[in-house]
Amino acid sequence: MIKNKIYSFISLFYFLIAASLGILLRLFPVTNVEATYKYIVHTHSHIALLGWVYIALTTLIFHLFIQKEARKKYLILFLATQITILGMLLSFPITGYALYSIIFSTLFLICTYWFYAFFRKHTTFVKNTFSYKFVNVSLLFLVISSIGPWALGIIMNTLGNTTHLYKNAIYFYLHFQYNGWLIFCLLGLFIFFLEKHEISINKKAFSLFYKLMILSCCFTLFLSFLWIKPSIFIYILAFLGAVLQLIALIKLQQIINNLKADLSKRINPFIYRLLQFIYILFVFKIVLQLLTSIPFFAELVSQIIDFVIGYLHLTFLGIVSLSLFVFFKEFGLLKLSKFWLRMYLTGFILSEILIFYKGFCNWQQFSIINNYYTILVSVSALIPVAILGICIQNMKTIFSTQQELH
Repeated sequence: MIKNKIYSFISLFYFLIAASLGILLRLFPVTNVEATYKYIVHTHSHIALLGWVYIALTTLIFHLFIQKEARKKYLILFLATQITILGMLLSFPITGYALYSIIFSTLFLICTYWFYAFFRKHTTFVKNTFSYKFVNVSLLFLVISSIGPWALGIIMNTLGNTTHLYKNAIYFYLHFQYNGWLIFCLLGLFIFFLEKHEISINKKAFSLFYKLMILSCCFTLFLSFLWIKPSIFIYILAFLGAVLQLIALIKLQQIINNLKADLSKRINPFIYRLLQFIYILFVFKIVLQLLTSIPFFAELVSQIIDFVIGYLHLTFLGIVSLSLFVFFKEFGLLKLSKFWLRMYLTGFILSEILIFYKGFCNWQQFSIINNYYTILVSVSALIPVAILGICIQNMKTIFSTQQELH
């Protein structure tokens, strides 16, 4: 258990680094920053997605679903993964996408394949449960997403980085990360969370929801390609994916309606309200995806980067990161105080409002408020401060526990 808490803390520390890099990026319009903006963007996104989220999710999977006798073997895989992430953290700010960062990124992909093989061999999951099905499919989507980076290397060496295929390879990767690996794994953990609290679920309803989610994930891939104004056939597939996802959401709402009474009685009221907020964000995410299946909005989003950043942060800082906080707390891996979480939520909500506000102003050709970038930096700074507070809180716990063991 102590080792698992350390793994969790390491992932949280990566989140602190990624959030701090996010503040650095927001300082560029405010003051002179002695760094290359593009390189910091690459570092920020890789440490956030691969350091914080990947390590957090794989730690939860390892903690909950791996045989005890296999846990010593996992240390080698964990350390190998850390070398690749630290390699990216050191190389991206200096060189951007170049030899060393590409080597470490490639080695990281190999570590993800290793983890999936390790999971399949050593899992304690009952394989006919929906928690297993969602987690297993999430790892399959993780593997599928890696086609994007592999294709990227081929495209760069043959066609260059100015072709549509170059960006589409990146969007392919991001789609199966955000809408496949992350969402499906979180759903699997949520179902296990229900099982832990002995809350029964309707298997028939969940079976339909599971199938709809897989289909919608495959078809919503085409939403990522609408920026090139493709043939009408691609628009139809993208719209079909968005509609299937909406139907899946309706089915999920029906399932939740039957769970609400039990859930509200058996978990902490603060955690229950937080889960409700995460669900609202999930609904908002699906509505936004449905809107972008309409050609007018697809073109609008491709022209205004703030809408894209707002959507990505909504998913990453809102749905994914808040869910990870909940699961870390509920499965006993991290402590989470209401004070720091409220500070995080304040920074997240205010920064999202400001980002979408700027996107709206660009769309309608309005002037943004004076000192916009300074205000954005100020409210966004609440996020890394809150994460630092959670880190300090848990560092004390882990250190004192280790002292007790000695």
